[in-house]
Amino acid sequence: MSIRHGLLALLERGPRYGSQLRTEFESRTGSTWPLNVGQVYTTLARLERDGLVAPGGEDSAGHTLYAITDSGRAELHQWYERPVDRTNPPRDELSIKLAMAVGAPGVDIRAVIQAQRHATIKAMQDYTRLKAQALAAIETGKSRERDDVAWLLVLEQLIFQTEAEARWLDHSESRLVRLSLPADRRAEPDPPQAAETDGVAVTAPQPRASRTPRS
Repeated sequence: MSIRHGLLALLERGPRYGSQLRTEFESRTGSTWPLNVGQVYTTLARLERDGLVAPGGEDSAGHTLYAITDSGRAELHQWYERPVDRTNPPRDELSIKLAMAVGAPGVDIRAVIQAQRHATIKAMQDYTRLKAQALAAIETGKSRERDDVAWLLVLEQLIFQTEAEARWLDHSESRLVRLSLPADRRAEPDPPQAAETDGVAVTAPQPRASRTPRS
């Protein structure tokens, strides 16, 4: 997440002070990535150092305002045009956890996967309910449409991410089962069927060889 460019985007709409930027940033993203005021002012100091923002006087309450410069505006529009770099993906705790759990003594990796699948599907259901609320707010015009549309896009990205995570967990469990079988029995299973969870497609776990029956 680029706090730096997010603040520049808000400042392009006009001068703002630190806590105002924090509030607007969280409103635009639905507090998915909460900021503290210290982060905002540290980032503003760096932007000022780099010539991308400049002090813009004070408001009637005495808050120091910051304004975007021409260099800042150019940097912002270059950011919009530049694809996000995926060559160095961020560390993902779940991937690291499963990688470390493989072969770890005393760890039932399939139980780890099952617990995560339950949490992932619950998160997907929560995101779906929030999406319905955002759509209702947009349709009724009861709140600021620009912020609700922005929040809707963030929610839909989170839904797609959790759906992909659920599918990856199914794939990982299937992979582990196949690798535990003799070589002549390691046939690729049929693709899992998709189920609907609160209007969101979720990969339903398929019967697998040697699955321990649940109590």
